[in-house]
Amino acid sequence: MLRIIFLFIIALQLYPASAQDNTLRFMFYNVENLFDTINNPEKRDDAFTPKGDYRWDTYKYQTKLRRIYKTLMAVKEWEELPLIGLCEIENRRVLNHLIYKTPLFQFGYKIIHKDSPDERGIDVALLYQEEHINVISQRFIEIRFPFDTTDKTRDILYAQMQISVTSDTLHVFINHWSSRYGGYMQTQPKRNHAAKVLAHTIDTVFDGNSEPNILIAGDFNDAREDESIKLLIKKVRNTTLKSLPLSESSHAGTLKYQSQWQHFDQIIISKGLLNEKGLSVLQEELHTPKASFLIQKDDRYQGWKPYRYLQGPKYIGGYSDHLPIFIDIRK
Repeated sequence: MLRIIFLFIIALQLYPASAQDNTLRFMFYNVENLFDTINNPEKRDDAFTPKGDYRWDTYKYQTKLRRIYKTLMAVKEWEELPLIGLCEIENRRVLNHLIYKTPLFQFGYKIIHKDSPDERGIDVALLYQEEHINVISQRFIEIRFPFDTTDKTRDILYAQMQISVTSDTLHVFINHWSSRYGGYMQTQPKRNHAAKVLAHTIDTVFDGNSEPNILIAGDFNDAREDESIKLLIKKVRNTTLKSLPLSESSHAGTLKYQSQWQHFDQIIISKGLLNEKGLSVLQEELHTPKASFLIQKDDRYQGWKPYRYLQGPKYIGGYSDHLPIFIDIRK
C-alpha cells in the first residue's frame, strides 16, 4: 500500500512537466521603447540619449533590460519560453544585450531581426531556442504606402520554422502596424494597407498547403472589430483566419487609454492550428500573465492599468505600457 501511495505521489510530481513538454508557449510583447543610449543620426532617437528628453542613461537602459527579462520569465512561471515575438526594439545591439547581458544568457536564445525603415528606428524581432525550433527561412516584408511615400514604418517579420519534436511547420508573422497618432480616421488607411500586404503574403503560403499552421501576432494599433483586422481576415483565401479573444481570466485589454482598456496586441491563427491534427492551440483564446508587478492602480480613472516605463517626458520605471499576451500550442 505504501508503495502504491509513493508511486502515485511521484506521478503527480511528474505530470505537470510532461504536460508542459507537450506544449509550446508563444508570447508576444510590445516592450515600450527598448532604446540604447547611443544617438543614431539617421533616426529620430534623440530623446533616448543622456542629453535627450528622457535623460536616457546607462542605469535606465539596464533597468529596462532587467524589467523585460523579468516579464519574459513570468509568462511561463519562471521557465524560459521557446518562442518570443517582440516589438519596439531599436536595433540588434539591444537584442544582444537582452539575451547576453541579462540572465537570459543561460537559455541559448537566437535572434531574427533586421533594421526597418521606421523613422524612429523601432523594429520587430523574434527570439527562439534552437533545441525546440529549426528556422527554415526568414524574410522581412516592407510596407510602402502608395498614398504617402514619405512615411516609413516597420517591416513585417515572416519566419518559416520547423518544430523539433514533431517536424511540423509553423509560419510566424510578427507585426507592428502604424499608430493612431494624428487621428484614427487619418491613419486608418495605413493599417488597412498593411493588412492587404500581409494577406497577399499569407495567400502565397496556401499555394503549397491547403491547411498551413499560421500564427500572426503583433501590436496592430487596431482591435478585432476594427476595419483593418476584418480586412485581413476577409482578404486571405477561404477566410481561414481567426482572431483570438482574451480569456475571461485576463485583463480587459492589453493597454489602457484614459479610462478605456484596448485590445491592440493580438494573435490571429489559421484553421490549421484549430483542427487538432499535428500542431494545434490548446485553447482558442489569449492570456495575459497574472504577474501583479506588470500593473498598478489607476488613481485617475480607477481600476488598474499597465505599469509603464515612461509616461510623456516622465520616467516612471515600470515595465511597459502594453501587457504581454501568450497562447499554448500542443505539439
